[in-house]
Amino acid sequence: MKILKSLLFLILISFILWNCSSVPISKKKTEKEKPVVIANDSLEYEIIIIDPGFNYFLNAVAQPVGYYTQNYMESRNKAWVITWNMRAQNPMQYNPNIYENTIDYQPNIDYGYEVNYKLFNYFLFAQQKYRMNLGGGFNSFRIN
Repeated sequence: MKILKSLLFLILISFILWNCSSVPISKKKTEKEKPVVIANDSLEYEIIIIDPGFNYFLNAVAQPVGYYTQNYMESRNKAWVITWNMRAQNPMQYNPNIYENTIDYQPNIDYGYEVNYKLFNYFLFAQQKYRMNLGGGFNSFRIN
């Protein structure tokens, strides 16, 4: 009986250890995340975003292309760029690791849907990831 209990105990411990052992990480997770390029070739405009997690957000979490109108995203982007640039220019008050660069977004230029879509979604992503509020009520947006 004692041997049976010991054997069951060993099997139980082995099972627990086997289930808790590390699992190989898939190649997809180990690959370096590719930067997202926001560009409009005809305007010679380009933003490169290397923020980890943004690719996933853009492809799996963000509303699909066409969900928001270009006009809506432009109005949000104009307001958010002003706040972003003000913070980027005040590194003593705001985290310079988040607000590394200012964004040259001119309100009188039509950057097109794709540029506005990616920039808009980056602002949504950044507000959630860094728990910031750029204004406009999107700070309650959640990334799961």
